[in-house]
Amino acid sequence: MADPTTSSASMGAAPVPAKRPTVIICIGMAGSGKTTLMQRLNSYLHSQKKSVYIINLDPAVTHVPFGCNIDIRDTVNYKQVMKQYNLGPNGAILTSLNLFTTKFDQVLTLIEKKAPTLDYILLDTPGQIEIFTWSASGSIITDTLAATFPTVVCYIVDTPRSSAPATFMSNMLYACSILYKTKLPLMLAFNKTDVVSHQFAVDWMESYEVFSAALKDDGSFMDSYIQSMALVLDEFYQHLRSAGVSAVTGAGMKEYFDAVDDAVKEYDTDYKPEMERSMQRRKNAEQAGIQDNLAKVMKEMQINKNGHPPRRVFKARKDSDDEDEEGADEDREMDDEFDYDMTDVNNIPDVDPREKAEENSIRRMTLGHK
Repeated sequence: MADPTTSSASMGAAPVPAKRPTVIICIGMAGSGKTTLMQRLNSYLHSQKKSVYIINLDPAVTHVPFGCNIDIRDTVNYKQVMKQYNLGPNGAILTSLNLFTTKFDQVLTLIEKKAPTLDYILLDTPGQIEIFTWSASGSIITDTLAATFPTVVCYIVDTPRSSAPATFMSNMLYACSILYKTKLPLMLAFNKTDVVSHQFAVDWMESYEVFSAALKDDGSFMDSYIQSMALVLDEFYQHLRSAGVSAVTGAGMKEYFDAVDDAVKEYDTDYKPEMERSMQRRKNAEQAGIQDNLAKVMKEMQINKNGHPPRRVFKARKDSDDEDEEGADEDREMDDEFDYDMTDVNNIPDVDPREKAEENSIRRMTLGHK
């Protein structure tokens, strides 16, 4: 009996697409509960019988509450980097990440081998988020993963600390900068909802009037500035997905992964086609550059259809040789015109008497020295 897969393939059935795990890059301020949330995500996915691959990119963390498949600390010694390169904490984290990125092609190879069996790939990043989001190494890691797998950026917000309008606006501006830096689908995870509900943040994003009413409205420059920024970010809020979660209790996990699935759809419809068009434009530009360089070389060589230089090249060379011979004849004529004995300065015409006496004096001194 024929194999069903083979039979369907022989009948021209559409091939089953390869399984693609979803990459979730967790980014958040120090103290936002990022690592604890990573542990909760890992626990929830295992309870749902999902296969997870975890990568830790924080070289300075002392304890990780979950098992890592790949840990930057196994490759780079953070404290040794500080000592060897005489760096501070942030500089050592950045240098460690740069050193790890030089081997990221090997990391990608390991992930691709495991990809058919995976559902999610989770990345825990350093607490100093500017080190990851604004560094070359962070961009390389993000772009490499996004070019291979559906990738979502999760910005984790410390909900209790964002209850003040000014702090909330600072978080939103940072989230907006991450969106425009990575150009990847972005979602917000309002963490610590077991302490403070995130509903106030949802209301502020949905209604400018509600956010404006939360301000002191004392006429200060800061309040006026925050109100202006809220108007600017109104369009940003319209396309922003969010979920309230608790890393301690596990509340909001379903809503969280519903938002992730929605972000994956955006990746397939918006990011991936644009990435492919960008790669095609880059490839076309490279091909055009190669053709232009080849055309310049062919023009300089003056190659004809038979692959031989045309005769006029030899004629030009002959004319050039004739010019060289004529130039040589002129040089010989000039030499004859000014031909005199250099060994006797008295034979040099129209020589100043003082110069002649000086030359004779030098000559006598030279002969006496010999």
